[in-house]
Amino acid sequence: MDLGGPAAPGDPIPASETAAQEILDAWESAAGASISTGEIRLIINETQLTSLVAARLAEKEDPVLRDPQVYLRDGQLQVYGTVQQSMFQGEVLLSISPVLDADGTLAFEVTSADLGPVPAPEGIRESLSTLVTEAFAGPIGSLATGLRVTSIAIEDGELSLVGEMR
Repeated sequence: MDLGGPAAPGDPIPASETAAQEILDAWESAAGASISTGEIRLIINETQLTSLVAARLAEKEDPVLRDPQVYLRDGQLQVYGTVQQSMFQGEVLLSISPVLDADGTLAFEVTSADLGPVPAPEGIRESLSTLVTEAFAGPIGSLATGLRVTSIAIEDGELSLVGEMR
């Protein structure tokens, strides 16, 4: 039974293994360049991030989110897709803001979550914030050990991250 839900915030974003690999290659290149400068600069686009999320979800036996789309707009990540629980199916739209601690630790906060036809309660948003932080910041942390993020910006389909090696 389809419960409907929010509309996608933009046109469909194509996912590919090549685009997912581009993020990992960009991290490796940025880390290599930081040896001489001590600074890491990285720009990720919607296609790359959508592809990486789709690839990670495809690794799971029964992913919570299907057909993910990650939009980078107005300072937020907007994650759209389909969820299915038992015989019920609906669209989900998460608005996620990056949070940068004083020590350079990157986290993400789900500021709104529409699941099917209703907004998600505060408790679910807090749980989703933790999951999203682990999903997005986990790979960054493992690829850039010792990275202190100094700035992050999200606009016009791109996420820009600047950091320094500790």
